[in-house]
Amino acid sequence: MRTRLLPLLIVLMAAVLLALGIPLAVSLAAARQQEVVVDRIDDTARFAALAQFVTERPSGSRVDTTDGRRETLQRELDQYYSVYGIKAGVFYREDGQAPMANAPYEWGVPSEGEGLAAFEEALLGRRPHDPKQVWPWQDGRLVVASPVIHDGDVVAAVVTDSPTDEMRSKIKRGWLIIGAGEIAAMLLAVGAALRLTGWVLKPVRVLDVTTHAIASGRLKSRVAVASGPPELRRLARSFNEMADNVEDVLEQQRAFVADASHQLRNPLAALLLRIDLLALELPEGNAEIASVRTEGKRLGQVLDDLLDLALAEHAESDLRLIDVGELTAERVASWSPLADDKGVTLVGTCPATTAWADPIALSSALDAVIDNALKFTPAGKTVEVRVAADGEVSTVVVTDGGPGLSDEELERVGDRFWRSTAHQNIKGSGLGLSISRALIAAGGGSISYAHHTPRGLRVTVTVPRSRPSA
Repeated sequence: MRTRLLPLLIVLMAAVLLALGIPLAVSLAAARQQEVVVDRIDDTARFAALAQFVTERPSGSRVDTTDGRRETLQRELDQYYSVYGIKAGVFYREDGQAPMANAPYEWGVPSEGEGLAAFEEALLGRRPHDPKQVWPWQDGRLVVASPVIHDGDVVAAVVTDSPTDEMRSKIKRGWLIIGAGEIAAMLLAVGAALRLTGWVLKPVRVLDVTTHAIASGRLKSRVAVASGPPELRRLARSFNEMADNVEDVLEQQRAFVADASHQLRNPLAALLLRIDLLALELPEGNAEIASVRTEGKRLGQVLDDLLDLALAEHAESDLRLIDVGELTAERVASWSPLADDKGVTLVGTCPATTAWADPIALSSALDAVIDNALKFTPAGKTVEVRVAADGEVSTVVVTDGGPGLSDEELERVGDRFWRSTAHQNIKGSGLGLSISRALIAAGGGSISYAHHTPRGLRVTVTVPRSRPSA
């Protein structure tokens, strides 16, 4: 969830920062240009004030020395150009834009573009307006024109053509500062987002781990209500209350099954004894008495298995680091006499491999699985037990040569009291694999079932190689 929530927060924060940073950058560029424009307007106004009293036209030379005002104007423009590098000139309205004074001498009114448009507007008596924005990546110039008014008439126009290198450099520096601020703010926002998502999702992660632990059979697991939003803390408390109630119900169910199976054994034993006494009064070999004895013993086996199942689901696992290969080899050796008696070949491949498990629980589970395999394997066939290490887990795979199960039956195998309709005549209560699953799950392991090629059933017992969390 964090990998989905964090990018969303980062994208939203980046969008907010861009929404603030881009207008700020544009405003900074406009402010820097406005400073230059205002300065040029002041300069053109000063030159216009000097030029409005120059009444004589130039006589052919660069400067008509008969007019002291024109000489003063030309000197001011020359100094202005030499100091600032800004082209400037005063051009008559008439006489084909002839210069009254200009610097440099060969420079004239721009023949096109914004410079010509500014000059024409100035001749119409309009004050300078903001020229088009010059961006840092543009190698442009800034043209500003002001009218020269004499006796209420526009007689000429002052034009300045400024380089924009310094202005664009200032804009770039300002943008770099804004960019650095945006990056710093983004890093700060990412750090805050990491802390925020961690704070919000920590109870969710704890809840997920605890839910998995309870689903794996560790019913004592609870959520520590310590941090996070109030809603999630309330959810954690509600979850703990629910887990307490579920554990109480399951504990009552286990206690009922254990008490019932224990209490029924005594009446059943008394009933079987009375049946034996009654059999003494009947002819030897009576079929009905034999059938009743068989059903009574079967009922006694079911009660014993019910008690074992209740104890298996209730008992705490004594986890140890054990050699699964050695333990499995012992169980194979213990079941070999029964296999030989049935004419079944029991083969064990048990290399040394370690894992965390309750040795008693794992032994009991393997006994149930091997017993089940021998039960359904006909004489002349093979039951193979193979131990292997696969990454983080160790596995014990038991394969038999029996009739196997259909796909539908594979989904139900291991359920309590369930037995395949094809195997009803084989001795058993239908609780052996359920007990095995409870024993293995208590230690953090699992048991699974699959088809075995060409026929039979493959049972895989899996135990972790690293110690399961409490």
